[in-house]
Amino acid sequence: MVIELIDLFVLAFFGSAGYYLFSATRVRELAIQAVRRASRDGDFQFLDDSVALQRVSLSRDSSGRWRMWRQYRFEYSYDGVQREAGAVIMLGKRLQSLVVTEPGQVLH
Repeated sequence: MVIELIDLFVLAFFGSAGYYLFSATRVRELAIQAVRRASRDGDFQFLDDSVALQRVSLSRDSSGRWRMWRQYRFEYSYDGVQREAGAVIMLGKRLQSLVVTEPGQVLH
């Protein structure tokens, strides 16, 4: 059996794609956990229990290594009636920031 170079490229491509999907799913789960914790501490309700990927890019972390920067969007409510949009930003597998507005404030 002879393995050609193109077979190795195809195998590497599918292996890399599978690793990326696995990693992206794990980071999304970490983002959901971060929003759940913040909702308990910040006295707001995390609606739909889900986040949606909004942006992806490469960025350097504090040690200078390249990491995937992901911004997720989620919805929350303080009163259970009015929906607000929030954002959670992950750098690699670490929470970089979580953005929600204070009750009664309007951001422009």
